[in-house]
Amino acid sequence: MTQSLHPAAEKGFSAAAALYQQVRPGYPAGISEWLQQHLHLGPQDALLDLGSGTGKFLPYLKALSANVTAAEPVPEMLQQLRLAHPEVKAVQAFSSALPLPSQSVRAVFCAQSFHWFATAETLAEIHRILQQDGDLVLIWNQRDIHTGWVKALADILAPLEGDTPRCHSGAWKTAFQQQPWFKLEQEMAFSQLHHGTVEQVVSKRLLSTSFIAALPQAQQQALKLQFEQAVFARTGKRAQDEIDFPYATHVYVFKKATEK
Repeated sequence: MTQSLHPAAEKGFSAAAALYQQVRPGYPAGISEWLQQHLHLGPQDALLDLGSGTGKFLPYLKALSANVTAAEPVPEMLQQLRLAHPEVKAVQAFSSALPLPSQSVRAVFCAQSFHWFATAETLAEIHRILQQDGDLVLIWNQRDIHTGWVKALADILAPLEGDTPRCHSGAWKTAFQQQPWFKLEQEMAFSQLHHGTVEQVVSKRLLSTSFIAALPQAQQQALKLQFEQAVFARTGKRAQDEIDFPYATHVYVFKKATEK
């Protein structure tokens, strides 16, 4: 099967790559230490950041190993990645056809990306490149909708999603049903706050969402105002006021199955 980009990813991420790099949150400060403790990685272990986007997770991998490769299919995202991390080897590639030798990678990380390519073909290819006893690690920052104004934003976004793959739908989990390649070994959740102005960490961050970034500019600007009005109605904070956007960061560690 020839892999292709979902239209929302192809159009949205192509148009909003620079914005994505500017406004997306990073990851919890303790995540590198947690990964080191649980994966027992060495400073020269080969690590792959798959679906790397603009490279938002690369600093956390560089803290673990000097041998990191990034793979990303969208050219505009890859360009931003290379600008931000020129020292990292970066390749344009789909998850089902990785230009890496078999059993050459100690661990594969998919940060904010696996829901885009959650297929049997992807799992088979990751299994191929992983060393024996290697790990597949899935990571997502998810908005904490237990906060009232965050839930209000989620309610605005929901009707706009259409068939766009989303982590919170849980559909990505079906890829792991009745497959011989991986076994879930561990789950972990972290909390973090993305601090900045309402415009920066709320409205512009939401504009970097794939299916929003794919919309006409006039519709995007109308949504930006709607996001900011929703926050103001519940917090009294205006676009240039500072706010903490709460996230829950979920980590899933899958162990490569032993070949028989």
